[in-house]
Amino acid sequence: MAPLIYSLCTLVAALCTFLLLRAWLGSSYRLLLWTGLCFGGLTVTNVLLFVDKIILPPAIDLSMPRLVATLASMGVLLYGLVWDAQ
Repeated sequence: MAPLIYSLCTLVAALCTFLLLRAWLGSSYRLLLWTGLCFGGLTVTNVLLFVDKIILPPAIDLSMPRLVATLASMGVLLYGLVWDAQ
């Protein structure tokens, strides 16, 4: 059941990324760009979670790369909200 849930979370994050970036291309509203990039990073985080928990053996731990990807994603969104706000 866990592989299905991890896969669905990854697919939903990727779909959000696609829809947000497509909306940004149509409107050029920069907050859509920063949010889309954030969700792109969260997609990477979900892929790393799937690889860490399902594919790799328990001896290999990808928690630090997942945290770094999540922190970078939130940093992009924070930058967009604070310094690029109108």
